[in-house]
Amino acid sequence: MRAQPQVTTPHIQCEDCPILHRAVCAKCETDELQELDALKYYRTVPAGHTVVWSGDEMDFVASIVSGIATLTQTMEDGRTQMVGLLLPSDFVGRPGRSEAAFDVTATTDVTLCCFRKKTFEEMMMRTPRIGQRLLEMTLDELDAAREWMLLLGRKTAREKIATLLAIIVRRDASLRLMGKDGPLEFDLPLTREAMADYLGLTLETVSRQISALRKSGVIELKGKRHITIPDLDRLLEETGDDADGGMFA
Repeated sequence: MRAQPQVTTPHIQCEDCPILHRAVCAKCETDELQELDALKYYRTVPAGHTVVWSGDEMDFVASIVSGIATLTQTMEDGRTQMVGLLLPSDFVGRPGRSEAAFDVTATTDVTLCCFRKKTFEEMMMRTPRIGQRLLEMTLDELDAAREWMLLLGRKTAREKIATLLAIIVRRDASLRLMGKDGPLEFDLPLTREAMADYLGLTLETVSRQISALRKSGVIELKGKRHITIPDLDRLLEETGDDADGGMFA
């Protein structure tokens, strides 16, 4: 495995963890959290650096505590395709799989709560709640992949941009805690070039649609990255999903 830059990260007690209620440990009892707390360690990977390369042996699994990373696949001719985003509480690695399936790259500084894979697998056998929660997260990931097929195949450019913003809001644990009342603010974790690649659009189209959403008052933009969403319901209306909740239920 190729060495990656790391920054020492202070240990966070499980009960104080910002992703506790959404991560793989969400269903654990107090004694199980105490056992996990004794086993975990932290890594922080700076923005722009790779957490793990596709095909590398993975001797750890992890939950993203803060920051955002991309999943990309490189084809034989050297072209790369972004296939997913990893946000706070998302799981990195697969128990039972020895190699990484995708490149995982930090788009912001990313802090990981890590476990040695063998140790984690042994605890899964002893702790059904961890396995149950990991299954739930895997099924959620499958649903998200199907939703993404719809987004790429049927949605308009405006709906694609709105959906990407809504996905970030829905899945970022720190924003979720703010609820649906009042404005939400965050720094867009992707460049417009990366958004274009991810959404199957041109750079010009991404820029044009972001400007259109700003002019319509759906979003407010400070600089190129800082987004304010005055009314979450208004943004959800722009995604083209059903009013009864759809993918945001």
